[in-house]
Amino acid sequence: MSTKRAQIHTQSGRTLDELTMEAVLEGQLTEADFRISDETLRRQADDAEAAGYPELALSLRRAAELTRISNQEVLDIYTTLRPGRTSYAQLIALAERLEDELDAPLNGALVREAADAYLAQGLIEEPKAHPDDSES
Repeated sequence: MSTKRAQIHTQSGRTLDELTMEAVLEGQLTEADFRISDETLRRQADDAEAAGYPELALSLRRAAELTRISNQEVLDIYTTLRPGRTSYAQLIALAERLEDELDAPLNGALVREAADAYLAQGLIEEPKAHPDDSES
């Protein structure tokens, strides 16, 4: 087994060599056995950055954060990010949740960036000022 291949583990901790058709047929593997681990994604991000691909590295680091979030929640985040499906306030709330509750600060920053871009492009409405905000 090559050194790099030996370093790759699934979310459940299995190595690639443990993912065999025989193990599938014998019912020895679960869904988590086929999910990439955050450690593997972070290692790939480091390699991408060292090779001069900082944007790819950032994407891989964001993906590593998402491995700790359920598939349904990731799908909900994706749906929320679709223009016209949400408000600026909801996107900011999502960003805060990603940062504060889900330990996904890079994804939180991406959602904030999307909220600002959507607002600038007129894809979502500007948050309405609260009447008390105008008084000093």
